Amino acid sequence: MKPLGLRDVIGPIMIGPSSSHTAGACRIALMARSLLSAPPCAVEFVLYGSFAHTYRGHGTDRALTAGILGCLPDDERLREAFDLAADMGVDVTISPDTVTEVTHPNTVDVRVRDERGDFMEVRGVSIGGGAAKIVRIDGIDVDVTGAYHNMIVYQNDAPGVLAHITACLSGRGVNIGTVRLHRTEKAGDAFTVLELDDVVSDEVIARILEFPAIKSVRFIPAPSLSRPADAITPVMYPASVRKTFQQLDFANAEELLAYCREEGVAISRAFADREEALMSTRPAEEVTTEAYLDHVLQVMRTSATRPLSQAAPSMGGLIGGEAQRVAQLGDKGLLSPLFWRMSAYALAVMETNASMGCIVAAPTAGSSGVLPAVLMALQDTFSFSHRQMRDAVLNAGAIGYLITRNATVAGAEGGCQAEIGSASAMAASAAAELMGASPAACLHAASTAISNTLGMVCDPIGGLVEAPCQMRNASAASNALIAAQCALAGIAHIAPFDETVDAMYRVGRALPAELRETALGGMATCPSCVAFDVQLSKA
Repeated sequence: MKPLGLRDVIGPIMIGPSSSHTAGACRIALMARSLLSAPPCAVEFVLYGSFAHTYRGHGTDRALTAGILGCLPDDERLREAFDLAADMGVDVTISPDTVTEVTHPNTVDVRVRDERGDFMEVRGVSIGGGAAKIVRIDGIDVDVTGAYHNMIVYQNDAPGVLAHITACLSGRGVNIGTVRLHRTEKAGDAFTVLELDDVVSDEVIARILEFPAIKSVRFIPAPSLSRPADAITPVMYPASVRKTFQQLDFANAEELLAYCREEGVAISRAFADREEALMSTRPAEEVTTEAYLDHVLQVMRTSATRPLSQAAPSMGGLIGGEAQRVAQLGDKGLLSPLFWRMSAYALAVMETNASMGCIVAAPTAGSSGVLPAVLMALQDTFSFSHRQMRDAVLNAGAIGYLITRNATVAGAEGGCQAEIGSASAMAASAAAELMGASPAACLHAASTAISNTLGMVCDPIGGLVEAPCQMRNASAASNALIAAQCALAGIAHIAPFDETVDAMYRVGRALPAELRETALGGMATCPSCVAFDVQLSKA
């Protein structure tokens, strides 16, 4: 598996409301578009499983449409995707299939005809966190992810094809990560799918096509290369850099803390060192870490402030305007300026998310309001510099990375505690570092935040990322500051961070399926909430 990095934890930067149902859906359609030999003119999206039941409230239909038109998951035109398709002359049909059983609940068949008249059918699945993969092309089972560059060769299953492909690539210095052959039958149609470390030029593709048995070649760049890079980062040869990265690839908090003590650095610096080593193993076209952090902070600030002046009604209709009302109450209410600002920011980000605005999944779309709320409120109150804010995001990334690596941040796997609890822990540690806490104290703050949310269930009303998600984001932000305050006062959590994370993982696995993002338990089963769900399904 690809090693986790900053962008996997603080990201994706995306249009809400759901990492899997919106960003992942857009990514599937983008990958399908990259397989076309000409722009699309007509497409039918057949939705299965969860996609079929909740596509309107999650904007899955718009995300798929935007993706097939070439829009990225953070493109704000995603909300107007149907109008954009009409303007471009692309006929779009959405066909929910709630009867056919599929292996993965987030599955879609993309049936598309291009301007040359060629037809292609692609099946994709959204696997969580905005990631996606293609599992079938024109009836042939494949396994194409967006983690690396992918090249797909459509061919007759004939001797010498693979040798020819590898010779063409190696001759131009292209390193092959994996190779898989998928075929209908011996000597029949087949696809060779290659994961590559390097970009393949048009010249190399033309040479590959010279082999008689090869029908077509498609190159799918890694998601990070879908947009122009802000800067070019030098790449060290893997042999030298992998050893460095292995020394910095902290497996747990104990190893991270040991590095901080040995080097005399904060958690943010330790994770920055790891990120630098990791980035050196990846393609040179990646955006620099500093540029990415700047983009993250800009999106966080916008998503946390825009709804304060302009209410953002959600797609499902459950929320919208709450942030503005809390901000207007301000000092007249019960909370201090720091806390009411933080609460308003958290509510605002979730409004942005639920209205298909651009947010940073940190670590998920459902918990995207916690970290921005804490960081923006602290900066407003204490005037922290931009560099300090960058460091705070890096610190939060380190905590989220350790939880993702050793447990889960997915509500479907670990309940709301995995999403909200993780986000609260990330924010608590970041807040503690901003206020001068040691690495050990930061980890105590994160542990406290997790233990305070242990056992929280994931029970989205109507299956939407709206309620009770919005209010829980505000509560988790408050929890983060309380945990950070205790750590700053020298209060150590009773269990080390690694043990606390393990406890959260065990609790999550013990939760019944009804309480893990299925909308079959908790608040989602209240009569009023069930009535809303029925009304939504008929819309």
